[in-house]
Amino acid sequence: MNAPFASLSRRALLQGAGALVVGFSLDPAHAQQAAPVPPAAAPPKLPGSLAGSPYLDSWIRLDSSGAVTVFSGKAELGQGIRTALLQIAAEELDLPIERLTLVTADTGRTANEGYTSGSHSMQDSGTAIRHAAAQVRELLIAEAARRLNLDAAQLKADSGVVVAPNGSKLSYSDLVGTTEQHVKAEPTSRLRDPKTFRIMNTSLRRVDIPAKVTGGEAYVQDMRLPGMLHARVVRPPSYGAQFAGADIEAVAAMPGVVKVIRNGNFLAVVAIREFQAIKAMRTLAASARWNETAKLPVHAPLPEVIAAMPAKDYKILDNHGATEPAVTTVEASYTRPYQSHGSIGPSCAVAHYEGDMVTVWTHTQGVYPDRAAIAEMLRMPPAKVRCIHVPGAGCYGHNGADDAAADAALIAVALPGKPIRLQWMREQEHAWEPYGPGMVTGAKASIDASGKIVDWRFSVRSNTHSMRPGTAGSLLAGQHIENPFPVPEPKPLPLPEGGGDRNAIPIYAFANAEVMHHFIPEMPLRISAMRALGAYMNIFSIESFMDETAAAAKADPVAFRLKHLTDVRARDVITLAAEKFGWDRRLRPVDGRGCGFAFARYKNLAAYCAIAMEVEIDRETGRIHVMRAVSAVDAGQVVSPDGIRNQIEGAILQSLSWTLYEAVTFDDTRITSVDWATYPILRFNSVPLSVDVHIIDRPGLPFLGAGEAGQGPAAAAVANAIADATGQRLRDLPLTSARLKSAIGI
Repeated sequence: MNAPFASLSRRALLQGAGALVVGFSLDPAHAQQAAPVPPAAAPPKLPGSLAGSPYLDSWIRLDSSGAVTVFSGKAELGQGIRTALLQIAAEELDLPIERLTLVTADTGRTANEGYTSGSHSMQDSGTAIRHAAAQVRELLIAEAARRLNLDAAQLKADSGVVVAPNGSKLSYSDLVGTTEQHVKAEPTSRLRDPKTFRIMNTSLRRVDIPAKVTGGEAYVQDMRLPGMLHARVVRPPSYGAQFAGADIEAVAAMPGVVKVIRNGNFLAVVAIREFQAIKAMRTLAASARWNETAKLPVHAPLPEVIAAMPAKDYKILDNHGATEPAVTTVEASYTRPYQSHGSIGPSCAVAHYEGDMVTVWTHTQGVYPDRAAIAEMLRMPPAKVRCIHVPGAGCYGHNGADDAAADAALIAVALPGKPIRLQWMREQEHAWEPYGPGMVTGAKASIDASGKIVDWRFSVRSNTHSMRPGTAGSLLAGQHIENPFPVPEPKPLPLPEGGGDRNAIPIYAFANAEVMHHFIPEMPLRISAMRALGAYMNIFSIESFMDETAAAAKADPVAFRLKHLTDVRARDVITLAAEKFGWDRRLRPVDGRGCGFAFARYKNLAAYCAIAMEVEIDRETGRIHVMRAVSAVDAGQVVSPDGIRNQIEGAILQSLSWTLYEAVTFDDTRITSVDWATYPILRFNSVPLSVDVHIIDRPGLPFLGAGEAGQGPAAAAVANAIADATGQRLRDLPLTSARLKSAIGI
């Protein structure tokens, strides 16, 4: 019952004089009078996110003024989709891109596209917008044909006008005024031929960059509203800590303090100025008393802890085929610690409770799921909560964004009529965000006399990789208030995308293969989605192990991979990366230099990515420096070449940071990696001297998400390069200088 009313409400917002208005067709309720008929075949599925929001005006709106608005339920997180989605719409509408504006992720205006995650923005939203724009263009041409009494096939769209063979023209704005028809999307669209592209497959200046590089208002952290107050929360010092008292009255009397809020274990201060709020928060935290419980597992190394945890076992691949006898078997195990998102800007949100409506500006990656969770926490109808996405500084994955949004909403309800800006402190971000889960993998392979793998066994032990909101129990505030909500039960994410088992099934053609997912329901630390989910660790493991197996077969790593691949597009990216890197001419491992190679197709269904790296090792200090990285990527039809390069370059640098530096630490009670000193990340002086990305365009083929295609291959490429340089294999992430020195005996 909710969906139709929600759609009508949003449509009402879109309706206006002179707009391309879409009506709804309600099926007549005449089934009781009709004779029984065989069930009709299911209609073809609409492309991309049109399947969930099938009306064209969910995606495109043309006004009689000539303005064109594009809507996307996906959020701009720095991946550049604001520019790419505009390019798609402009190309299919045949309009200058300057005529278009884009509205993203807003529960009051855009379609519900769930989370912006899994490199789905182009596949889902980009595909929907492309088809919607193409169909809107055809509607305008049809209306022009009607007015000119011509066949639509004689007309063409060109830069915002429909042109007849005799030169007669009708502008889109002229046509919109009288175009009113049912425009529920069709399963197929007349898409423009890639050979005619003028806007797609070109590198335009990204619309989101200027404010970010000039110190403009780019992020939710920059938002300032009239009459706005500033808030800070006081978090418990550890998981499960119970509030036992604090000097609340003294803090409430501090200069500028407007209110001190206590609701169960949730504490917050609100002040006129931000620094007043920080001072009040510090004072309140210093006086707060908590009852803590020492329950974090530090009695054994983390891999042993993970290996000992109860698990539910799922066999996710079980292939059997005829092969030659095995002559050699190799086996290895790999580990990953808990890792933080390491967001440069602490999480932030602005909330305003006015009348009976709460509006929250947030850098959540899912405005609709976040709205549902906040509404449940506030015990309000979802329609009374509106979440609007605003980019956050350094935001990827499920960091503290949703929790900050909930904090701000809870505080705003306590101070009606006043916009509340809530920002976390650095130590709160590091200690309370949901981490990427710790993982342990095992690999075993047998090769025959020809050097071919004849048996492959792989296992992964991991928790769920998503505890994203949708319910109030996913939110810290929902857990900490006086009548808390239960934390949802962790569940494995279904394949083919998967969670901890993402990319655990190899893309290589092995006649015999078995893959086990040992799903761990409970973990000691708070965890959720971190970029690429389990794919980062599984690809690191598989691609490291492919090198180990190639060494056992005395084969070249690149040739060994090609020997086990039948996917033509996979072979193409490997071949291109090797050629551009000069793999056959690479330096042999001398003087602390080494080269490594790795490849994956993200989720085995998104972009293909191959990466070659050259590293330099300082044996005395253990410093590992990536000298250069060369990548080849196939993301299907290219929309923005620079956008794809940015994605892969960013993926390589992010992965180098995870792979070489990052690990969450804790004692028996508290998280101890609470700042940049205790949680180091990649710094500017460790960035590779060069990162080259080469793109294989596939005109006319579907978009393939590229945002998370590079993290796994980058991790394995650097590990393989280290092994090439030193002769020692590092299998435990992060591959720190200390671990390298220990491995080489320094």
